[in-house]
Amino acid sequence: MKKVVSIKEAVDMIEDGMSIMIGGFLGCKNPFKLVDALVEKGVKDITLIANDSSFPDVGIGKLIVNKQVKKLIASHVGTNKETGRQMNSGEMEVELVPQGTLAERIRAAGAGLGGVLTPTGLGTIVAEGKDIIEVDGKEYLLEKPLKADVALIVGARVDKKGNVRYTKATRNFNPLMATAADLVIVEADEIVEVGDLDPDDVMTPGIFVDYIVGGSE
Repeated sequence: MKKVVSIKEAVDMIEDGMSIMIGGFLGCKNPFKLVDALVEKGVKDITLIANDSSFPDVGIGKLIVNKQVKKLIASHVGTNKETGRQMNSGEMEVELVPQGTLAERIRAAGAGLGGVLTPTGLGTIVAEGKDIIEVDGKEYLLEKPLKADVALIVGARVDKKGNVRYTKATRNFNPLMATAADLVIVEADEIVEVGDLDPDDVMTPGIFVDYIVGGSE
């Protein structure tokens, strides 16, 4: 199957009401081309799963400003004033998840686990409505897996089979999200031929990646 597609072809696969994981950290290595295409297409009622909501004019922050997000699941929203405004006005539902817990919930989905146990959040609003499980005399919250319809991630070098190499901060949430969605689209800084990546440099195997965009496009 040919994995390299145009950005339009990729975004045409994304529909209103989907849950979408988007990699990045405060805009660092959001898939900017894919996000801009989503903004242009006007996909709405998205459940957005991300570390944060970036800044109003950067990356996924544009989706917030454009009111395309119905629900945001993230660990940090303070750098985007529009996120706070929509949250406080009730225009957008926001579920705040401690950053480590967010990463573990995504990892659990990718690994096929039933959830993770963590003490983080005990005795706070984070624990509301969640099961508390005792192990060896200590209490833990059961945090359930977090999976999405689509994951939009970024890779530094990606071969045409979808094997991904990340560099530096590119790794943040991207490798985890690549394992935890039904459809995974990677925006590549550079697309290379199969065999051009040293197998030791492959950080996300191509089996997790459905489509690739980017490169010189």
